[in-house]
Order: sequence, then C-alpha cells, then structure tokens
Amino acid sequence: MNAQIMLFAIIAAAAVVLGGGVVVARSHWPKRVQEVLLSLSAGFVLALVFLKLIPASFEAIGERAAIWVLIGFGVVHFFEHTVVGHLHFGEETHHDVMVTRTAGISAFVGLFVHAFFDGLTISVGLQYDFFLGVLVFVAVLLHKFPEGLTVGSIMLTAGYPRKTVFYAAVGIGVATVLGASSTFLLENVGAELLGFAFAFSAGTMVYVGASDLIPEVNKTENRIPPLLVFVGMLLFYVSELILEGILPH
Repeated sequence: MNAQIMLFAIIAAAAVVLGGGVVVARSHWPKRVQEVLLSLSAGFVLALVFLKLIPASFEAIGERAAIWVLIGFGVVHFFEHTVVGHLHFGEETHHDVMVTRTAGISAFVGLFVHAFFDGLTISVGLQYDFFLGVLVFVAVLLHKFPEGLTVGSIMLTAGYPRKTVFYAAVGIGVATVLGASSTFLLENVGAELLGFAFAFSAGTMVYVGASDLIPEVNKTENRIPPLLVFVGMLLFYVSELILEGILPH
C-alpha cells in the first residue's frame, strides 16, 4: 500500500512541477485553460466531498465526524489565510495585487500548506478505502497543474529568477509527497483513529472546493467556467461508474 500511495503522490507532485515548468518556459499561459481546469476540479471536489467523503466519515466514527470535518476546514483556513495572509489560486491574473517578493513568499507558503494537506488526503483516502482513495487522487490531480501555474506565475511576477520559480514549483510537489508519507503511521493504529483522520481530510477537501476553487471560478466574466463546475460534478459520477467497473470495492 505504501508504494501505491507514494506513486499517486508523486504523480500529483509531477503535475505541479509541470505547471511551474510551463510558466518558466513560456512565461504566460492562457487564462482560459486555468479557468477550465479550476472549474472542473471545483465540481469534482465538491461532488466527492458531499457524496462520498462526508458520508464515509460518519459511517466510520458516527456523529463525531462532524467536529473533525469542521476542524479540518478550520486548520486549512488558519494556515492559508491567517498565518500567511490572503491567498488566491488565480492571483497571477491580478498583477497589481501581488508584485512584491514578500507576496511571492506568502503565496508559496500558503500553497505549500495546501499541497501538504492534498497529499495527506490522498494517503488517508487510500488507507481507508482504496476506491475512495482513487477518487480523491483524481480530484487532487485536477487542480495540481493550475496550482503549479499559480505559484510559478506569482513568483515570476514578483521578480524572482526563473530558476527560483521552478524550485518553488518543485517545493509544492515535495509538500504533496510529504503530506502523503506523513500518514504511514496510521497503518499501525486503530480503525477509529483512521476514521478521525479521514473526517479531518474531508474537511480539508471541503475548504479546497468551496473556499479555494469556487471563488476563483466565480471571478471570471466568462459564463462558461461556472457551467463547467456542473460538468466537473458529472465527471465525478462518470469516474465513479468507471472505477466501480475496474476496481474492487
């Protein structure tokens, strides 16, 4: 199982590095591409959370799951928006807002924490239920490439050298792997503790979908991205049907 978890985490990390590498190589990426990816990811994540992760959390530990979902939500908010300031996924589209080097570091730290919890959620999902874990991985993977675009664009706009920008994307990828590997100790503890961790992870995914992704989708003046949120929800349903046919459950 550890090898499978690390494989999924490395693939997600590679998507971040690819996004950062594209920024370094091209210095600009069409805004429409990022809007489409974020919209699909938002719909997929929210469908996953409300249809699978939260129900599974209550099934695992009962009503106590509610407080742990809330704690997971609160912890990510605390680190992303209290400790490191106000962070936006699409901030590179507002060059007048984030142009200082301090802002670039702030964005990097915020995304580092975000990526750590992405990795943690992948790992906990796979350990709790492989089928759900794969769905979690798909949800995370969908927003990893735009995450790399984001950190790369912010730091490039802040005036950092291209080599530093690429290293920042690598750092976000490393955070994803660290988050995944940090939960290996859960393999040797009781199912109840794993249930708490799963509910906590569900809370972090609620935050990603509702607070990180949806606000960015709603900023666009184009009507297509908000509609693609529903396509992302449909994508979740289709993915679930496909995986049910090929994976043991």
